[in-house]
Amino acid sequence: MTPETTAQAPKGFLATARHAVRDFVEKPAFVNFISVVIAVNAVTLGLETSETVMAAVGGVLVVIDRLALGIFTIEIALKLFAIGPRFFTRGWNVFDFVIVGIALIPSAGAFSVLRALRILRALRLLSVVPQMRNVVGALLSAVPGMASIIAVLGLVFYVAAVMATKLFSSDFPDWFGSVGSSMYTLFQIMTLESWSMGIVRPVMDVHGWSWLFFVPFIIITSFAVLNLFIALIVNSLQTLSDAESREKAEEDAAAAHDERLELLEEVRSLRQEIEALRKTVSKP
Repeated sequence: MTPETTAQAPKGFLATARHAVRDFVEKPAFVNFISVVIAVNAVTLGLETSETVMAAVGGVLVVIDRLALGIFTIEIALKLFAIGPRFFTRGWNVFDFVIVGIALIPSAGAFSVLRALRILRALRLLSVVPQMRNVVGALLSAVPGMASIIAVLGLVFYVAAVMATKLFSSDFPDWFGSVGSSMYTLFQIMTLESWSMGIVRPVMDVHGWSWLFFVPFIIITSFAVLNLFIALIVNSLQTLSDAESREKAEEDAAAAHDERLELLEEVRSLRQEIEALRKTVSKP
């Protein structure tokens, strides 16, 4: 074996090992196992808040907690080895890394507050379960559009609050005595919490025509504007799903390209070995 072949062998082995580890951590069985560990750890962290449970099985809960943390650390290490620096290019990987990193900080002395932050590990379900991850991603991607809808809703609230204050403040000062109190009352009406018997009907007993104000307000806010939030989130969810599919396809294509390069390197090294063998045989 030539020196060039010897140098290439570790490189090829490392690439093969990374590919194998990547396949392992992406297997549904491994992902489901991590999900179960996260769920069990979340339950044990909740049980630790009970003095009765801690007095009975506190030692077992501590062991389970440390075992779960060890599993999470190994998982992150495997992903770092398999993906390399690209691990930090995905937001969810960084999220997992930070959550596990916080858990590894000694929760004593100045860091005693971190004991309460251990429950943040339960949030790792958001990154492990694809459905939850897509929902959170859709919410985040919908934030710019939500800002416009919130601005429209705020404008409607302000106009309605000014009108309600002028119309009903004299008879119902507790509900409509100022613009601020009117906005809070209208917010309660928008959520449909005791809006009819609690607010609108008492107002109608004094101002029989007031339904002409409240009914259009409910239709605009509860049934129109708020539904725009749902439509926006659904659209963002579909867009995110399509983007994730494209990203997965690009990653698979990159992995296939790496495999082809590795195969070419092996072919070149084999050719070099054959050429060296021919030269050895041809010598008298």
